[in-house]
Parts: sequence; C-alpha cells; structure tokens
Amino acid sequence: MQTDVDVLIIGAGPAGSTAAAILHREGFRLLVVEKQHFPRFVIGESLLPHCMDLLQEADLLECVEQQRFIHKNGAVFKRGDGACNFDFAAQFTAGWKYTFQVPRADFDKALADAVAARGVEILYGHGVSAVNFDSSSASVTIEQPDGSSRTVTARFVLDCSGYGRVLPRLLNLEEPSQFPVREALFSHVTGDRRPAGREEGKIWACIHPGGAWIWIIPFSNGRTSVGAVATPAFFAAYPDAPEERLRSILSSDPNAGPRLSDAQFVFPPQRIAGYACAVKQLYGPQFALVGNATEFLDPIFSSGVTLALGSANRAAKVLTRHLRGEAPDWQTEYADHVMQGINTFRAYVLAWYDGTLHDIFFSAAANPDIMRQICSVLAGYVWDMTNPYVVQPERALPLLSKIVGARARAQVAAAK
Repeated sequence: MQTDVDVLIIGAGPAGSTAAAILHREGFRLLVVEKQHFPRFVIGESLLPHCMDLLQEADLLECVEQQRFIHKNGAVFKRGDGACNFDFAAQFTAGWKYTFQVPRADFDKALADAVAARGVEILYGHGVSAVNFDSSSASVTIEQPDGSSRTVTARFVLDCSGYGRVLPRLLNLEEPSQFPVREALFSHVTGDRRPAGREEGKIWACIHPGGAWIWIIPFSNGRTSVGAVATPAFFAAYPDAPEERLRSILSSDPNAGPRLSDAQFVFPPQRIAGYACAVKQLYGPQFALVGNATEFLDPIFSSGVTLALGSANRAAKVLTRHLRGEAPDWQTEYADHVMQGINTFRAYVLAWYDGTLHDIFFSAAANPDIMRQICSVLAGYVWDMTNPYVVQPERALPLLSKIVGARARAQVAAAK
C-alpha cells in the first residue's frame, strides 16, 4: 500500500470515483480507502440528467451505459386524481433528455471498477480513524481489515465518505439540519405494474392522503425500489412490523396501491430516520468535503448523486490547481459553487413539504414555459444561472404559487 500520496480519497462511491477519475487523469498519485466491500446496498437510486454531463466529463459514462440500466425520461408526481408529468425532453436548459434508474450496488461498483482499471489503488474494508494536519500535508491513520493500523501521508484529503461523514465526525464539523426529523421505510419489490413505453422508466412520487409521499423507481432487472417518507407520527399510525407497515401504506395510496397490488418484497423493508444533516464548513487546510459528507437534504427530487458528482467534479478541478502551486479561492470557487446547488434544491424541498409545489404542479393554470424551467431544476441543472427558477427560487416559487392560484380562481369564475 502506498504511504505517501498527493491525494487520499475517503470513500469509493460516486463522489470518490469521480474525483479519482479526474485527478488520476491529471497525473496525481492517489489512494482511495473504502470502509465497505463492493457491491453493497445503498439508496439514492434515481439519477438526474445532469449526472450524464458529469459522468461524461470524468470519462465514466461509457462504463455506466454498459450496465444497460433502464432509461429515466422524467418524473411523474401524483396526488389523488391529479398528475404532473415532467418529461426531460421538454426542459429549459440545453442538456441531457434522459438519465438512468440504477441499483446503487451495480452503479457504484461499475464506477469504482472503471477507476481501478485505470490504475487507481482502492483499499476496501479500510477505514480512517484519525487525521492530523500540518502546514503542508495530512497524516491519516487507516484501520486495516486485520485490526492493525498504518499511517498515510497526503498533500490533501478529500472526504467522499457519504453517510459515513468521516471528517465531519473527526473534526467536529457536524451541524444539525434545519429540516424536521423524517423517516424513510423502503424495500425492493417484484410484481410492479409498470406503464408502457417511454413512461416505464419515469420515477413516480405519490402524495399519500395522510401526508407522506411514496417513491416508485423501476429497474431494468425487473425489480422496483419503493419507499415511503414521512414524519414519525405518520408511521406510528400503521402496524409496527416493517413489512406490514410498508404494505399498508402503499395499499392505502390511490396511485401506488393499484400499481403495487401484486408486489412482493425482495428483502425486509429497511428504515432510515433523521437522515438530513449539515456541516459548519466545506473545506479547510489540506481537506475538502464532497457529496453527502457536506450536506444531505431529502430523497425528494433525487438530488443526492447529482450533488455528489457535481461537488466531486468541482473539488477535483480546484484541487488540481491547488496541487500545482496556484492559489485558488476555495470559498468562491468551491464552497460557494457547491452551496449554490444545495441551496437551490433546498428551496424546492422546502416548497415541496409546505405545499407550494403541490399547488404549482397540480394547477391547470401553470405556464408551460415556467414548467420547462422548473423541469430543468428537477433534471439537476441547478447551476444554470440563466434559469429564473434557479436564481432565488425561495422567492420565485411562492410568487408562482399565488399567480397560478389566482388564475385558477379566475378560470372557475369565468366558467360560471
């Protein structure tokens, strides 16, 4: 194992693999340490079209295409008899018109294997237990599978550890999320009654009459990821046994219920609670946080992998200049850029849970041009500052909600 490298990358998931691909292409000595062994299960299975740009830039798109994942052409939001169907072929930003729905065990392994095939050393089953920084490097203690430890010296450390959040824990960078505590209960199923044709691969987000929402994500292997997201109070009204609880929630939704009436669970439903998290800072001397090691918002809008790939792409570019002796401004060139994407998605998550987006999505009075702009946000193009609904969405969305509400009331009045 290398003991002296330019960059130590913690985590071999999408963020770590993307950063490694770009930095290796630039000629740096890398070491990737990954606590788990691949393939391994993780949620966050629905990509966004902007992921395609980022994978292509890292020369990783081909290895993903070889997996023959199902094409995701858009997203469908359902509430009772209403439906709002976003198709990525009709969006504001010039970008990809589709992406993939991916079992993450297969997706993450394909990326990591492609990077390893290029000569990047990845150590699976290895964890980081301590890190110390001086003026020019980092000394990192790595725990090995046999219980022993060794030290690696690196000029820089990128924390791409995802939910492991290694450096936030070791450096006391954790900060509570502003979001209330929510839970997700999920599994994979067979027997999904999917729509036909172009609609088959679209994700469904169904608004449950009791206040939860349900995701339905189809895969090319015949399985479908299903999950319910809600407050603990919502789940407490259903049976305690996880399988009975999830089945009862799904069957009581007017849209998910008929589609999943023949569903059989592939594995017992799993639960994640209080998943939203934040950090005090995104970088420091000789380190930067990437992907879910920075901040995780919520499963709605499937922002996780897009933010992971986007932050890894930007971190690798800024770090390349840093290691070559330039003096990049990590605040403006990295942290502010990453937070732009996070904050845009944050505004949409908040608007989803306070009902603002429900009013917009299910209004017959919504402007088609504006819906194309919103579609581009849902496609992951949250750094396109020419899009009015990327710039200050926290103001634009409530205003739009009021406008479509007024138009709808005027249409009703005129009809009378």
